[in-house]
Amino acid sequence: MTSVGADSPVDGIVATVPIVLSLLVAVWALVAAVRHRPPDQVQFVGLAVLEVALLVLSVLALVAVGGGDRPGEPGAFFGYLVTLVCLPPLAWVLARMEPTRWGSAIVCAVCLVAPVVVVRLQQTWEVLGG
Repeated sequence: MTSVGADSPVDGIVATVPIVLSLLVAVWALVAAVRHRPPDQVQFVGLAVLEVALLVLSVLALVAVGGGDRPGEPGAFFGYLVTLVCLPPLAWVLARMEPTRWGSAIVCAVCLVAPVVVVRLQQTWEVLGG
């Protein structure tokens, strides 16, 4: 496994902020689900803030690609990028459709997937051959 290089647009604070935000929202949603509570405003605001952080990450990655940098696996990279920005809105819609404790469980699950996708995004940027 290779590490993300210093010139990677998907590394550092730009990647750390969404990961931390996502884990914080996941913990909040898990506590709500365990307490049999439906999704609350804090979860929805957390999803909105997470989406903004993911959009910043995505824009910086796209600017880097536009500037001539190339990910190691372009197909996988762009697939993860699209998936990443779709996760918080998906969680919001599904949680609104399920106004029970399971809505909070959905938010928790999606917020646990987001950090994994960010890490995969980093890994696909720096792949150096098959």
